[in-house]
Amino acid sequence: MKEAFQRVGLIAKSGDERVIRVLKELAGLLDGLGMEAVLDKRLAEALPNWQSQISDAEVMAENVDLIIVVGGDGTLLNAARLLAPRPVPLAGINLGRLGFLTDMAADRAVEEMTAVLQGRYTRDHRHMLHARIREGDSVVAEDLALNDVVIQKADGGRMIEFETWVDDRFVSLHRADGMIAATATGSTAYALSGGGPILHPDVDALALVPICPHTLSDRPLVIPGKSRVHFILRGERSNQAQINWDGQQTSPVAPGQTVELQRSEQTTTLLHPPSYDYFALLRSKLHWGRSQDGNVPR
Repeated sequence: MKEAFQRVGLIAKSGDERVIRVLKELAGLLDGLGMEAVLDKRLAEALPNWQSQISDAEVMAENVDLIIVVGGDGTLLNAARLLAPRPVPLAGINLGRLGFLTDMAADRAVEEMTAVLQGRYTRDHRHMLHARIREGDSVVAEDLALNDVVIQKADGGRMIEFETWVDDRFVSLHRADGMIAATATGSTAYALSGGGPILHPDVDALALVPICPHTLSDRPLVIPGKSRVHFILRGERSNQAQINWDGQQTSPVAPGQTVELQRSEQTTTLLHPPSYDYFALLRSKLHWGRSQDGNVPR
């Protein structure tokens, strides 16, 4: 039995009535367990009678033992990037669609979160990526990503042309809509829809997945997780591209600029309830092995 938590932060997707219901259930749970709740101030207006401390998310991370994220994977991704400098663990309750990261179902949130809060959980450390746009000696933009870093065309027009380098070794020249560089965590996100492989979270690797390449033999490539990757945009100045971090933060990339990425020193720690099983999660979310009646044979 691991040590239970004392102060718990709550971050959630605002503007959703289901979120309010789950947060109220968590309030009762925390109070019943004698734990102190700290609420993200962006939710304070929706919960005016909440008997807890109110805090900025960044400040909250310095003063709590655990942060519960209520929403979808996007909400947790945003929290992970925001809180990366502060190594506080995250536990996710899913109110989105897939829920690969927010793996506790809303209808079992109290039961599963009770186990976590009492110290019955597994701790899961996930690598993050650091990516920056460089022009000469200047850094134009930089950020962190838990799922993926994507370089892609900036509009609906022509494909972009770019070089890929891994550890200062030339890989290929691509003409495509872009390239996804995904962590094992992000292998079940955008990279999966682009035909990339599923990587178990314990696999220390990156998946490079071309987006709609002009050459059919331009296939996904799995490389060591410690690799340093460079994308160099080629073509005319009008050939605009962009980079995005976890589909949330975006910056333009111009020909001649370089996108550099590698594993970050920052990691994200996820806590899972005792019932967590990664392969069961894949079966559930990807509908593996379903019969016509919707059941999964064992």
